[in-house]
Amino acid sequence: MSKALIIGAGGVASVVVAKCCQNSEVFSEIMIASRTKAKCDALKEKWQDKTKTVISTAAVNADNVPELVALIKEYKPDIVMNIALPYQDLHIMDACLECKVDYLDTANYEPEDTAKFEYSWQWAYRERFEKAGITAILGCGFDPGVTGVFSAYAQKHEFDEINYIDILDCNGGDHGYPFATNFNPEINIREVSAKGSYIEDGKWVETEPMEIKRVYNFKGVGEKDMYLLHHEELESLALNIKGIKRIRFFMTFGQSYLTHLKCLENVGMTSIEPIMYEGKEIIPLQFLKAVLPDPASLGPRTVGKTNIGCIFRGKKDGKDKNYYLYNICDHQECYKEVGSQAISYTTGVPAMIGAMMVLKGEWKKPGVYNVEEMNPDPFMTALNEWGLPWEEDRNPVLVD
Repeated sequence: MSKALIIGAGGVASVVVAKCCQNSEVFSEIMIASRTKAKCDALKEKWQDKTKTVISTAAVNADNVPELVALIKEYKPDIVMNIALPYQDLHIMDACLECKVDYLDTANYEPEDTAKFEYSWQWAYRERFEKAGITAILGCGFDPGVTGVFSAYAQKHEFDEINYIDILDCNGGDHGYPFATNFNPEINIREVSAKGSYIEDGKWVETEPMEIKRVYNFKGVGEKDMYLLHHEELESLALNIKGIKRIRFFMTFGQSYLTHLKCLENVGMTSIEPIMYEGKEIIPLQFLKAVLPDPASLGPRTVGKTNIGCIFRGKKDGKDKNYYLYNICDHQECYKEVGSQAISYTTGVPAMIGAMMVLKGEWKKPGVYNVEEMNPDPFMTALNEWGLPWEEDRNPVLVD
């Protein structure tokens, strides 16, 4: 019986709340806190009559460490689940350190004024969390998150050494809009418009945005164009998985999305550099976010499936081996269960599971950790129990 403070009230947070409420034996109490308390109250209203979990709400500015500290000290949670923006990771970690409470997030820190994300800022907290006797779990969504657990599972049970990992993120869903993003538009567009990169022989290899394209036939979805992107879990997996020679990350995009994105880039709407408009400083990308559909609103109209997983190549007992672990998730099934599309669902469910791992002592260890550093087995079991069953292919089609 534990208390969790959930910071955030967007699409992913709504799934986290729903799954915690389904798991009231572990999450006996939750508090939903966000800058906009009305959003928290709406989530409480939606779930409070359907669960034994006691739900409370609060307003908090996640950029304000003293405000966070005051809320944590008042509520006294066993874990803080950071489902806010990645710009706020360090503030929330600072508050957790001051209050000596465990921490979990779904995406690594990203400076608000620079389109760059890496783990160095959060890894710098390792010694302080260890000395405080508290646990921080980084990147516990799907990618990063489940992809790291898949990698740890493959390393533990299927390989003596893993030489190549290709992470494939396919969204075969259709929401009917000419252009919309399936998660926070600001984060999504910064990620997609940045230069791509992958790790080979221990070094980063940089590519132009969308320079490398492959076509892959995904089970449950069909043939899709996918493009190589930079993604944060490459950095940690390269350190934590034995024998790595190359890791790449691919994500699927339709032509309509890419055409709209290129037009927006060409006219400056994806820029994060401030401009003056009618005497006020605005950031074009934040203005674009305000006029695009809210990802949390896409659930009722999104049809199709996602397929996200990892193709591994390595050696077992001296022989070459290929192995593919993946999950297929249906947008409409997610909406029926929790009122969200599958992108939010595949991020929110692992966040709940990761917090449960910490609260039950399975992943309780002082320090700052990426998920692949923990025992994957109980997490893999929980994926099957809580809505993200995994599948495996021992003779997969490889990516060239």
